[in-house]
Amino acid sequence: MDNPSIDRAQGTDEYSGESVVDNMPENNKGKLLGLFVIFLRLGFTAFGGPAAHIGMFQQEFVKHRKWLTNEQFLDLLGATNLIPGPNSTEMAIHIGYLRAGLPGLILGGFAFTFPAVLIVLALSWVYVRFGTTPQAAWLLYGIKPVMIAIIVQALWELGRKVLKNKIIIGIGLGAIGLYFLGVNEVILIFLGGIVLMLSQNWNRIKDINNQKIPIIIPLLPALGNLVIPFSMTTLFLVFLKIGSVLYGSGYVLLAFLRADLVVRLGWLTEKQLIDAIAIGQITPGPLFTSATFIGYLLGGLPGALVATLGIFLPSYVFVAISNPIIPKLRNSPWVGSMLDGVIVASLGLMAAVGWQLGITSIIDLVTAILFFASLFLIMKLRVNSTWLILLGVILGLVSYMLT
Repeated sequence: MDNPSIDRAQGTDEYSGESVVDNMPENNKGKLLGLFVIFLRLGFTAFGGPAAHIGMFQQEFVKHRKWLTNEQFLDLLGATNLIPGPNSTEMAIHIGYLRAGLPGLILGGFAFTFPAVLIVLALSWVYVRFGTTPQAAWLLYGIKPVMIAIIVQALWELGRKVLKNKIIIGIGLGAIGLYFLGVNEVILIFLGGIVLMLSQNWNRIKDINNQKIPIIIPLLPALGNLVIPFSMTTLFLVFLKIGSVLYGSGYVLLAFLRADLVVRLGWLTEKQLIDAIAIGQITPGPLFTSATFIGYLLGGLPGALVATLGIFLPSYVFVAISNPIIPKLRNSPWVGSMLDGVIVASLGLMAAVGWQLGITSIIDLVTAILFFASLFLIMKLRVNSTWLILLGVILGLVSYMLT
């Protein structure tokens, strides 16, 4: 690739769609079981939103297990931002696919989301029975500073591979600045890709008539408005549509859910919708598990399963389609540089979100000490983040009991 904007690791193979450990002898069933257990553990401790989840994955699969290089990890991160759906879940699906093929694709995503779905189901039962959501401020008090440390560590590790020249640094800083000015994150991601693609291929633009420029168009299945009474089929199609077209943050998810389920169909009240988002925020895993809560409210356990399947199914399809073509995208001077731009903008957004989470999470001396201690333990002693999250839970519980 001409004028590469992100250095590829010296002494390692270019990204080929295979894990760096694929040639190691290992029983396939054992590989699948190991994959399932790892993502199940991550799923139970994945608090803090997508930025924190990405940090956990980087520590687990790049630093600790060395299943991927930082360069491969960054390519997957860029690819997840080019398709709709929850980025962290799609990263789990990508990694599962690279590790163990199609069975790994299914198991990786399932194991990562299953803990959240299970917890949300339990909370949904409590909500239906008692009409209120549980208070979990004490839990998040100790966990959030740890998650901020994980985000900072991942940004440090990945940023060192990415920020190689002034143009790239400018794109990253521009993404941060525009994010705080209120520009939509999806626009920022694609803008970063376009800017770097044009800057890296300026000489080719002069000879544009002889070039074929690949254009990445996000897959946006067109499911129209479904103004019909409640049924399981309708519930599935509504969440399938949302999972197929949703880019961006949890606030975008809130807008989609409100437009379909509150305004258009009248299935939910405003309070129920806010409670659904709150449940998704206090539980580990992706915010998309709010669909599980809503499905349970509307149709009991079958409704919860139908809504969950509908909103997550597109991610599996998009990853299965996009993963095999990532090497071709990387080797294209046009799309490869666009992917690099998307990566830089994604890290910029990750930094901005990390800052926002930090100022609301590190609120006193105790949380500040926990943050710096976690950062030291992760970066210097390479302590697994799971143990630090458990420490955060214990600290939060102790703080709650003392107040």
